[in-house]
Amino acid sequence: MSEKFIQSVDRAIDILELFSLTEPELSVKEISDRLKLSKSTVHGLMKTLEHRGYLEQKPTDQKYKLGLRLFELGNLVGSGMELRNLAYPIIQSLVATLQETVHLVVLDKDEVVYVEKVEAPASLRMYSMLGKRAPLYCTGGGKALFAYLDEATVDRILQQADLKALTPFTLTDPEAIKRELQKIREQGYAIDDEEIEIGLKCVAAPIFNHEGKVIASISCAGPKHRFSDDKMTTFIQQVKHAALALSRRFGYRG
Repeated sequence: MSEKFIQSVDRAIDILELFSLTEPELSVKEISDRLKLSKSTVHGLMKTLEHRGYLEQKPTDQKYKLGLRLFELGNLVGSGMELRNLAYPIIQSLVATLQETVHLVVLDKDEVVYVEKVEAPASLRMYSMLGKRAPLYCTGGGKALFAYLDEATVDRILQQADLKALTPFTLTDPEAIKRELQKIREQGYAIDDEEIEIGLKCVAAPIFNHEGKVIASISCAGPKHRFSDDKMTTFIQQVKHAALALSRRFGYRG
């Protein structure tokens, strides 16, 4: 039996998902043009979302922005994540040891999602935002997850993903990416060496549950000049140790 969707709900979600970091404010016309819906339909949906607190309209230019109700619901999602709660003290300890920003990331719809972070004390550090999405194939945290997915899933993602070269160091050839994933499985950690952003380096390791399935990864990232060769051994050891400690809390015995 085919799934049945409610069109008005689907359209309302489409509206919410148009807002982004680069476009935090949108007008009715802009949304109407992008969704190819009439202005009257979009206006009605947006007024409903505004009434329920999911959108706010600015009095100055009549554009809309996301409302606080979404922030409230987002916090409920975060507070309900056992993984996040268990990981936080481990992440804090890792930041205290390495003095670099540490993230907890999970897999969602073939992308990485940042669900927790503790920032480095240094003023020069990696910029990130909770809830941000990033590619699997060119981030440390993403590759640490990608490497432990089953072969069929890896093949599907590589076939469907838009493997863009975000820097001159990004791997975009599927076979080269597969070789990289094999290397990660052999060594137990992943490195992003300016693959998603020039000047940024990252070390990441997978987190497993009691069934031995990968459920998340811990990544430590910062300016490349602070990830010198003489420090990398310590970074790798500490990140792997933190990931294993969290895996143990989920019953992993590998």
